[in-house]
This record gives sequence, C-alpha cells and structure tokens, in this order.
Amino acid sequence: MENITEGKWESLPVNLNDSILQTLDELGFTYMTPVQSACIPLFMSNKDVAAEAVTGSGKTLAFVIPILEILLKREEKLKKMQVGALIVTPTRELALQISEVMERFIQRFPQFRQILLIGGSNPIADVEKFKSLGANIVIGTPGRLEDMFRRKADGLDLASCMKTLDVLVLDEADRLLDMGFEASLNAILGYLPKQRRTGLFSATQTQELEKLVRAGLRNPVRITVKEKGVAASSAQKTPARLSNYYTICRTEEKFNTLVAFLRQHKHEKQLVFFSTCACVEYYGRALEALVKNVTIHCIHGKMKHKRNKIFSEFRKLKSGILVCTDVMARGIDIPEVNWVLQYDPPSSASAFVHRCGRTARIGNQGSALVFLLPMEESYVSFLSINQKCPLQRMSPVKDVVDVLPKLKAMALGDRAVFERGMRAFVSYVQAYAKHECSLIFRVKDLDFAALACGFALLRMPKMPELRGKTFPDFIEEAVDTDSIRYKDKNREKQRQKMLAELKEKERPTPGRKNFIKNKAWSKQKSKKDRRKKIAAKRKLDEGSDMEDEDMQELLSDTRLLKKLKKGKISEEDFEKQVTGGGKSRHKIGQPQGENLGTDDEI
Repeated sequence: MENITEGKWESLPVNLNDSILQTLDELGFTYMTPVQSACIPLFMSNKDVAAEAVTGSGKTLAFVIPILEILLKREEKLKKMQVGALIVTPTRELALQISEVMERFIQRFPQFRQILLIGGSNPIADVEKFKSLGANIVIGTPGRLEDMFRRKADGLDLASCMKTLDVLVLDEADRLLDMGFEASLNAILGYLPKQRRTGLFSATQTQELEKLVRAGLRNPVRITVKEKGVAASSAQKTPARLSNYYTICRTEEKFNTLVAFLRQHKHEKQLVFFSTCACVEYYGRALEALVKNVTIHCIHGKMKHKRNKIFSEFRKLKSGILVCTDVMARGIDIPEVNWVLQYDPPSSASAFVHRCGRTARIGNQGSALVFLLPMEESYVSFLSINQKCPLQRMSPVKDVVDVLPKLKAMALGDRAVFERGMRAFVSYVQAYAKHECSLIFRVKDLDFAALACGFALLRMPKMPELRGKTFPDFIEEAVDTDSIRYKDKNREKQRQKMLAELKEKERPTPGRKNFIKNKAWSKQKSKKDRRKKIAAKRKLDEGSDMEDEDMQELLSDTRLLKKLKKGKISEEDFEKQVTGGGKSRHKIGQPQGENLGTDDEI
C-alpha cells in the first residue's frame, strides 16, 4: 500500500454499475486499495467475508459498493418498508461517516433510501421517520438498533422489514463482538433471516471462530491485507506513511509540554486523546483558554446530543484541535489530520494502533506522538513487540513555559474549573489502576504529589487510593475551597440555596435530645473503663468489713440453715456445727461487729 494502487476499478473480475463508477470518479478514487480489490469480487459472488486490514485502508468502500451491487441485482425490487442491507457499527460518529459515503452513491439511485439509527436523537422521531419515509439500507449502532426492534407498540415492526435482508455488515467487528456489545448484537442477530451475506470488517480481526459462527458466517473467506513490503511474519498494524514518535515528560511538566506543542502547531489539524471523559472536560476547557486563536472541540462518550454536530464541524475544519477519548479512536475518517497526540497511553495496546490510524489515511502522510512518564518508557519496547508498532524518540519540545499557575487561577476564579480538575484527577488514577499493561502502568509507581501539581489542583481529593498517605511535596493553596464560587451566577445561586437547606437540616430541634453518632473509639473505651471502676468500688464497699475467712464461715452457716429448713438436720446438730462443738462463734443473723469474744480474737 505504499503507493496504494491495486489497479483501476475496471480491472475487477466483476463489472461495476456505471453510476457507481461515475461516483468513484467524482470522489477522486481512481485506483482501488488492496482490501477493496480483494473483498468486492468475493462479496458480489455471494461469499461471506471476514476482512482484516490496517486502519485507513479503505474498508468502507469495500462493503458499500458490494451492498449496492447486490441490491441492484435483486429479482424483486425492494418496496418502501423492505430492508435489503443492514450495517452495524460501534459508534455514532462512524455510523454518520458511513451514512455520508452511502448518501453520495445512492444519489444516483433514487429507488434506494437509507436511514441512520444512532443514539443522541429521539427514538420516537426515528420511528416516525422510518414509518413515513421507509428505508432499504439501515445504518446504526447496536443500542439504538436493538431499541428499534422493540418498538412494535409504537407502530414499527422492524423485524418484519428485515425479512428481505440480503446483506449484513459488521464494521469494526472485533469491537462489536466485545463483551460490551454482545447482548445487543445477539438480540439484533435474532431478528435477522439466516439466508443472507455477512461481512466482518476490522483493523484487528478477532480469530475466535466461535464468535464468527455466532455472527452467522458460513465458511467465511478470510482476507488479511498487509502493507506492501512488510514481511508476512511481521504483521504491521499501522499505515506505512505514519511517523510514530514518543516523548518522555516529568509528571508535573506533561501538560506544559502539550500546551507548548499545540501552540507551535496552530495551523495544523490535531487530535488529542485522554483516558477519561472527565480529563477531556477539564483539559479541553483549559486548552481553550491557554491556546489562543485555534478552534478547539471536545468529544467524549458521555456527551449525548452535541457529539454528531461537533464531529461534523471538526471534519470540515482546515486546522483545529479535537480533544477526545477513545470514542474517536476507531474507524473515524477525519480529513487531513496532521497529528494524533496521545496525552495518556490507552488502556489496551490495540487501541494505541487505532488512535494512530486517525492520521496517514489512504496513503496520506501523518504523524503520531505519545507522551510517556519516565517510569513508562518500557511501553515503547512493548508496543514494538506486541503490536509491531515501532516508535522513535522525538527531540524535546522547545520553549515550554509553566501554564499551571494560570490553570490554578482559573480554578480559584470558578468553582466549575476546580470541580472538573478534582474529577479528572480521580478518574485518571482509577483508569491507570485498570490499565491492561499493569506491569508497566502501576498505580504504586505514581507520584501523587507531582501528579496533583500537573493537574494544577488546589488541594488533594479524598479517595481510597490516597487514604492514610501524606504528601509533603504538595503544597495546598491557602484558601477555603468551599468559599470558591461558580462563575455562572445561576449555578452559584442554586449552590447557596442547597447549602442553606443543609444548614437548616443540621440545626437541632428544641426539646429533643441530640444523640451523638459514631463517637470516637477512644471515648467509648474510657466510658467502659469508668463503668468497670464504679462496679469494682461498689463491690469493695459492700465487702469492706469482711475478711475472706469470715466470708467462708458465713457461706457455711447459710448452707447449714438451708439443711435445717428442709429437715435434713436437727436443731441440735445445727447448733453444734454452728458453734463448732462448744467453741464460741457468732450466730446467724448476729452482727459481726458485736461478736468480739476472746476465741475470735487473733
């Protein structure tokens, strides 16, 4: 794929429709890529296909073209509510992208209509759109598709519409077959007819036959497309025209280095990957304030309604920065991305490859850079061996300035920034703890004080990982963080109202005893000790006039009295034993203090 020419479309062993060829010409695709030349003839000759090819190799056209050719060759033409092709893909951005490609082709085929079924829109609106306009090609994400199949009560019987299905495509198949999508995918497959063509397309195809069988493939043709000039034993997984770099930064200097790099590449198009949604929210907003005169967008998985719009806007930009999570890592085709920056290494090695593949697509040049801490440098060797993804060290970024004081000032001036920073720190540590490569990325190796400085925190958050630890190297800001106000006046007004309500609840009710809950253990213990002392003193007071010998005599006399009452001994025997056979002793019931005879003197 160094020159990505695999012959012209006319050289295929099957003839393509003239309208399809015209659209390809308009789009500027004169030559096929290897995955297209391999898949299209097989798919069109009714074979099931499992295709693996490096990211950015043109897999979308490898299934869009066969889908249209198969539907055009149908004996019975599809009616308004009859679905001939279903494309399932893991993210709404990728679904939107496939829909745009499909739309370009079906402009010349007015008999076909497509519908996009993805999250972030009202499902009832999707139902009404399907009912009114119909669809022959459905493109969607697993969650929304599963929901649509269960909308019979709303007047949409999607399962009946699928009875005419000719082609099923699972794009980014390895991720669709992951545990996270398994339940939805199984539910969808249960509604589909068994007689159909099925294609699985991915950059890192899973080899587990059971999963392919479950997806409904019958004796699939496996296609693995590698880079030209790459040895068969060395399955390189990144595009040949990608320059892959790494840089080593100290924890507290990492964000400063990123800001300096972005300021020096303002006129380029860049993706910046973070490990969590909270980090995207925090650092994305920070970059908006610190990197001037650049369009900056943020996308992460917890965004519900804005994602589609943001994605479309960024694709149209000539230059700009997209701060994102791995929701943007796979299959997404953003034109002319110059740099992919991985601020946090991804949780899995395969995700590293997918992130890099957002640049250097379809034969274009591109660069990727990962930021590593000194203790993480062995990750470079790991990627080279595990993913056949060699990295070269980049020379240190120049003109790095300390922007962390500005970030702290932003947190002091707006509670929203302060809270975002705390959430980002906690989410980062938690993500680090779950890293797939736990031999390299170990939480116990993190310098929490330096990390908190790198996040420009005002104080350390309370979290289990920090419990019982002290951080002499981290200097907290001399400010009561509860006094920091929201810049948004309505939000601050709401906060003050909540604080007043809490204060009212905590005020003691008159005439009601206040019980202290969760008293300190030390205080509880001293109370027990005090009780023990009082009991011992009482016992001592009760027996203070009596020696042990006297006590024994008293017990003996009590036993004799009981025998007398039961008639076991006579009064005479009782008298003898009590007096000790004539020996002078006190009588039962006689006060001891008055029994002071000479025989009892010691």
